[in-house]
Parts: sequence; structure tokens; C-alpha cells
Amino acid sequence: MRILFTLLIVLISFAAQAQKFSAPELARWKLQAQRVSIVRDTYGVPHVYGKTDADAVFGLLYTQCEDDFDRVETNYLDAIGRLAEVEGEAALYHDLRARLFMDTTRALAIYRKTPPEMKKLLDAFADGTNYYLATHPTVRPRLLRRFQPWMPLMFSEGSIGGNISVVSTERLKAFYSQKKSSSWIDTDFERREREPVGSNGFAIAPAKSASGHALLLINPHTSFYFRSEVQMVSETGLNAYGAVTWGQFFIYQGFNQHCGWMHTSSGADSMDEYLETIEKKGGAFFYKYGGKLRPVVATKVSLPYKDGPKMLRKEFTVYRTHHGPVVGQLANNKWVAVRMMNEPLAALQQSYLRTKATGYAGFQEVMKLNANASNNTVFADSKGSIAYWHGNFMPRRDPKFDWSQPVDGSNPATEWKGFHGVTELVQARDPASGYLQNCNATPFTVAGPGSLAQAKYPAYMAPDAENYRGLNAVRVLSRKAVFTLDTLIAAANDPHLTAFDDLLPPLLAAYQPTSVEKAATPALEEAVALLRAWNRGYSTTSVAQTVAIYWAERLLAKARARVPSAQPQLDYISFTKFAVANTTPTEKVATLVETLEDLTRDFGTWKTTWGEVNRFQRLTGKVQETYNDQQPSTPVAYTSSAWGSLAAFGARAYPGTKKRYGAVGNSFVAVVEFGPRIVARSVVTGGQSSRPGTPHFADQADLFCAGRFKAVRFYPEDVKAHAEKTYHPGQ
Repeated sequence: MRILFTLLIVLISFAAQAQKFSAPELARWKLQAQRVSIVRDTYGVPHVYGKTDADAVFGLLYTQCEDDFDRVETNYLDAIGRLAEVEGEAALYHDLRARLFMDTTRALAIYRKTPPEMKKLLDAFADGTNYYLATHPTVRPRLLRRFQPWMPLMFSEGSIGGNISVVSTERLKAFYSQKKSSSWIDTDFERREREPVGSNGFAIAPAKSASGHALLLINPHTSFYFRSEVQMVSETGLNAYGAVTWGQFFIYQGFNQHCGWMHTSSGADSMDEYLETIEKKGGAFFYKYGGKLRPVVATKVSLPYKDGPKMLRKEFTVYRTHHGPVVGQLANNKWVAVRMMNEPLAALQQSYLRTKATGYAGFQEVMKLNANASNNTVFADSKGSIAYWHGNFMPRRDPKFDWSQPVDGSNPATEWKGFHGVTELVQARDPASGYLQNCNATPFTVAGPGSLAQAKYPAYMAPDAENYRGLNAVRVLSRKAVFTLDTLIAAANDPHLTAFDDLLPPLLAAYQPTSVEKAATPALEEAVALLRAWNRGYSTTSVAQTVAIYWAERLLAKARARVPSAQPQLDYISFTKFAVANTTPTEKVATLVETLEDLTRDFGTWKTTWGEVNRFQRLTGKVQETYNDQQPSTPVAYTSSAWGSLAAFGARAYPGTKKRYGAVGNSFVAVVEFGPRIVARSVVTGGQSSRPGTPHFADQADLFCAGRFKAVRFYPEDVKAHAEKTYHPGQ
């Protein structure tokens, strides 16, 4: 033991020199580490126990760095706007976007004024991360060799990219580089080219539960490995289990012993674009407001970027009106300023405090901070309540304006008029249907068709369209009288692909060959027969699924160019119906012929099962994974959520591959029963660790690919009975 202790001291001393940590810091961190116990269960999931919440946060960040320091660092390079320093000039406008909305000076000022209890958590975040670096001298950060306690204030919610991700970096580049281009325009076509991300949340009321206890499905759809699974416990009331975004110190989607929360990405309109009318006088810019001119605030921003072995800088003059930063310019020369929520401390407080809620009332009380700008919430608790809130941060606006479009920044009537309270939001509680669901779609079918009165709410509160997953969810949840955890898992994995209820019938009706034509095209005849017989459900053994998906992708690509430029933005269902209506019967059949030819060329036969095409593979554990048809992979039945697949697996071919490999979709998935004792099951993509060759790199891959779950170890006695390793940070 003395040898191990001496070795630890040597390693810490070496690391302290490399990372420049002081002796007093190291002594303080080592002391705090002794107040933290980490128990890794048989799947490598860390159960972090601390005397205080700050101790639990310290341990959480230490375990996150153990499992995937690269993703922790990358998330902060992204959030604080320093990606270009490691990735080069291509990331420069990404960094500029981050600096437009938040900078380190403001974050540090907010940190200094943060209430003491939250400041302790921020300090613990930095201390736990830095202690990991101090005790792991072989880890070489790409840039961040010391983490600061103000950093989480620039990364204060767990959504992918947060609010600012909707601001196009190409749009910024076109404006701030003075290169006039329309390439930044985020067209409906381009949106459909991207794999949809979002989430599913189901809540089952006691009346519809076999046990008489509320049930919750937590099913985020993210880029793979975006969050890790963890439990945080303190002696001061914290006991939360669920998914944590790398580098954050709160359970983003999960549960405690009293209640659970599932966030789905929201279409609730929480931000606005203002068109500013600009005049230039005496070399300075002014904008019109209320019949007068106001000066545009101009500031200099100097951003470093990597250029080979050198570090260069590029200077920008950035502009701001009272509405917010200027992010682009329209063809009519009006500048576009963006206003959005910018309350990082409140967002961080809300994200953390909800993990300690003890039921519906307490959870709603935390929501009064009004600092969740991008999420809906599906909720269940041990008292039997189930609930849904559509969005949270919601500006109050004049309903006579169309807030789905940029508004006139010179008109004072377009100003926000305060904020809607929590009780004014679109929401539902304990519906008669016995269930609630949201799949990033309209809230007005949250408990079944017509479950909420849309006319009661201003249009900007819930502009979300229906989608094929939403239709599928209502179908699955309404047809079953009673659910158990097993049947809730089955519902989450229901194989029906709703989009093909719209897509296939027109194709089958279009195929009207003569007997001579049938004889001349036997492959086409056989393929149509397969599609007619297909149950429109996913399966690794289905040839019809392969043919249908490849055909639909081709057909939609043809229709995409036919959408009129003046056409309003089309949601997925509307675009699918547009494609069906705007391709001829002959084109539909010809597209099927092309599909069979493509499959034969790529796989040797068009009779290729979906499992042969659609694969899960994890080779490197890096943020940017690589894929190889010659390396082992696992078949996956479920598919893109665009087709209505509730379990989502967004896959595509990569350079050098014919097969498709998943990179987005189901990530951390859990089902929870809120009885006298929590009963839960979960699965993550691949495994807990990012290091190839370690036991927990891919030990959940088979479960994940098959839609099966492992038991969650929530209580200390269960954790102890299934413990693989118990240690303090630094050991």
C-alpha cells in the first residue's frame, strides 16, 4: 500500500508540473476526494456518493473524465468558443457565434455573483475535472489544461448545441466576412437532408399501469455517446440517476426516488429575429427604432485559430442592437438581430434543482425559473401524477404579428412584453386517456387526438407540426389497456413505420403491368409482391424494409427540387405527402426499378435483408468515429425516426462503405416504475467507456441493437451486490 501511495504522490507531482496545479490545490482536492466514493457496477456505470452535493459533483466530473475526457473537453471547446484553436480556421465562425452570445468576461462576472450553494457546485465541477488531470499525467488535453468554475455558465443546459445552434454559421460568415452569399440560407430541403434528432417521452398513469404505479419512458435521440449514465448521491438530499451530457454536473434526463423527467426538443418559439433598418452616418451605423435612430453597438473581437504549427488571429467588428447580436443580412439590406434567452445562471440552477424535486408541485416550482428554452418535459412521480409542459421560457408577444417569421425591429410593438408564467404554458396533467407522450411533435395530441384545445393558446407557443413518430406513439399507447415495464419497453420498440402508410399505397396502386410486362420484369414483379405483403414493420430479416427505405429516399430526393421556392416550410409529413402528390405513377415505379439496380450493384442482389445493410459498429471511441465494412459490426432492425420508427437509429454509408452505420438516435434509454421502491431498466449505446479493448467499451452493444435493457442498480444494497470496483477519485 505504501508503494502505491508513493506512486500516486509521484504521479500527482509530475502532473502538477505539466498542468501547473499548486501544492495547496492538490492537497485540497485530495482531501475532498476522500469524501467521495465511486462504485462501478458490472456494466461500469458509476454510482457517485458524496457527503455534500458538491462532493457528488466533484466525483461525477472525475468519472466523466475517466470514461471520456475527450468529449468533456470538446464540449467546452465548443461552448466557450475555442474550437478553432484546435481544429483550425474552419471552426472560426463557430467560435464567433459562441462569443456573440456569451463571453468569458461575462461568465466570470456572473460566477462572482452566484449564490454560495451554486458556487460550491461550480467550484466542484472545476476541482473534479482538474483533479483528474492532476492524477492522470499521460492524458494530454488538446487545449484546456485547466478547467475554470465559470465554464458551466457557458454550457448551462443539456440540449445538443443549446439555443445558439439554430444560428447558422454560414449566415454569420456571409455577413462578417463581407462575402455576399446566400449559401447560409437554411432551406427546407437542407433540413430534410439531415437525420432528424429529438426524443420520445411516455408517461403512464397508475390507472393504466398493471402495478398501479406511474411509469416513465426516457428515450432521447442524440448523436451516439453524447451522454453517459450515472447516479449521483449525497447526504444532503441528492439521489438522481440518468443521463449526463459530458462535462455537465446535473442529470439531464432521469429520475430520483420521487419523480422522473424526460426532455424532448421543443418547437415552442422561444427566440425571435428582428429586421433592423440600417443607416450609415459619419462612418458609424445606426438603426431605426420608434421613428428615431439609435447607434449600433460595434465591438472588436479577436479570435485565435490554428494554422498548421502556428496560431494566428482574425479580428472581427461585431454588431449589436438592443434586440441582440447581428447574425446576418437579408437581400433587402436589413440586418438580422437575434433575441433569445440569455440567463445562464438561472438555466444552470433550474437544470440542477429539478433533480432534487420531490414531486409534481416541487418540480413545477423549479420550472418557475423559466430558464429552459429548448425543451418540453414529460414527467411522472411516485404520488401517481403524470404531466407534460410544452417549452418553458416563453416571451409574451403581440399575437397580431407572425412570430414564425422575422419581425420589424423598428416597430416598438414587436418588443417582448414580459414572459408567460408556468401555468400559462401548453400543458397537461393526469389526462383521462391515462397516458402522455411527446415525440418532438404537436402538443395537441399529447394524450391522444384533441386532448388539448389549440385555440386557447397563442400560435407562437406551439407551432410544432405532427410527425410520424407522434402518430405512432398515439397508436401504440391508446390501443393497450394496461402497461408493465416490459410492455412499455415493447411499446418503445414497436416496429411499425408509420410513414409507409402514406408512401406505399400510391406506389402499389401505380404498378399496373400487363402480363407481358410482368414476364419482362420479374424482379420488379417480385419486389412489388414483397412490398404488398410487408407489414410495414422493421426487422433485421426484412428484404421489403430495405427496398422500401431505399425507394422512399430516392423518391423524396426527386420531389425535393420540385417544392416551389415560395412554398412555406414543410414539415416531414407535409413534405412526404407533397412528394407523393408531385411524382407521377410512372416515376414511382421507375424509382423502384432504379432502387433494385442500386441494391444489386452495391450488395450483389436486391434481395438484401435490412440487417445486412443497417449496422452498429464502434471501433475507436473517438468523437468522430470511423466505419469499415471489413470490421465486425452488428445488425440493427430499427431505423431513422423520419419513417416513424419510435426506436431511432439514424444510419448512412460513409466513405469506403456500402453498409450503413448508425451515428444518431437512441442513446441512453430507460423505463422507470415509481412505486414504494424504484424499479428501472436502462441501456446505452455500446457501453460506458470510450476506450477500445476495455470491458465496458461495447458490453451493451448487443442489448442496444436488440432493444433489450439491463437492470438499474438504484439502491445502495443493490449497487454493492453488483459492484465491480469501489474507489476514491485519484486511486
